[in-house]
Amino acid sequence: MSEPRLRPSGLPAVARRTGGATVSLHHIFLVFLGIGTTSVGGGLVAYMRRSLVDKQGWVDDREFVRMLTICQALPGLNGTNMAILTGDHLRGPRGAAAAILGVCLPGGLIMVGAAIAYGAHGHHAYAAAMLTTIAAAAVGIAFSVAIQLGQRSLKGVADLVFVALTVIGVNLLHVSVLVVLAVVGALAIWWYRPRGPAPANRR
Repeated sequence: MSEPRLRPSGLPAVARRTGGATVSLHHIFLVFLGIGTTSVGGGLVAYMRRSLVDKQGWVDDREFVRMLTICQALPGLNGTNMAILTGDHLRGPRGAAAAILGVCLPGGLIMVGAAIAYGAHGHHAYAAAMLTTIAAAAVGIAFSVAIQLGQRSLKGVADLVFVALTVIGVNLLHVSVLVVLAVVGALAIWWYRPRGPAPANRR
């Protein structure tokens, strides 16, 4: 079994954030169970950031954005992909299984009940009004987390240009998200490439 990769501090990344203790599978499951139960309104990524970054301290904002980027570039829901990545980051495949089970279990059970209720009462005006309100709240939550991540991740004019190119490509030009990510990602790699001659190795 390979040893965990060490940071400059001499402690594994997760151990440094959890006081040197290994995060238990039970704790991972309960945290994601809480996220899956309370993430009302569709803002799952926002709830995850608040729990994983602010409350648990398992990842920082930079790591969260990196994992979110991977999730958006792959098939599947961002929230479930994020749960898998975080669980694997903490405890490997078993951590990923605990996280995905915790985040999906409450939503799956609640959606069965919601589907039954919607089939019976979805034609009423109050049901449509409630869904409209939840949709508006979901947009607000997503906008809020976008601002929070942007404040911590966007450091210069070039970053804002890449954001604008992405928005234009997806929303105005209606280009596939994968194509936009590939093109803007390639531009970002070219822009942030190492410049100047590499320093000579010293003996």
